[in-house]
This record gives sequence, C-alpha cells and structure tokens, in this order.
Amino acid sequence: MSFAAVGLAEPAAPFRIELTAPDGRIWAWGPEDAAQRVEGGANDFCLCVTRRRPWSETDLTATGEDARKWLEVAHVFL
Repeated sequence: MSFAAVGLAEPAAPFRIELTAPDGRIWAWGPEDAAQRVEGGANDFCLCVTRRRPWSETDLTATGEDARKWLEVAHVFL
C-alpha cells in the first residue's frame, strides 16, 4: 500500500476495494466483510491515484479512517 511510501505504518485491518469498471462489471479485492472499504468508479480511482483529481472530487467513497487516509496518500508514482 501507499502508506509505507509516505512513511506511515500499514494498517492492521484488511481493506475491501470495489471498483465499477467502464463496462459495469465490479472489480473487487479484499475480504467482503472488511470494515475499511473504498468503492466507486474505476475511472475516478485512476484519476485519484495518478493525482489528477482529489478523491473528494470523485464518486469514490471511503468507509473507515484508514480507507480515507489511503485515498489521501495513494499514488502510482513516487
């Protein structure tokens, strides 16, 4: 995860990521019952992690403090 890249300890709790693909399919990772969740459109997720748009200006939702923090620090480049 991106936590280590910014000097933060990785959270102990598992995450669930559910993204809606452009064709409407759901891409999902992590346990279905995870309390830390990120959900929304795959396009918005890409905009967020490439730092083109803050997650708060997308359709992404974050459930849990660690999930919100992850969306704030997530990026695909250093």
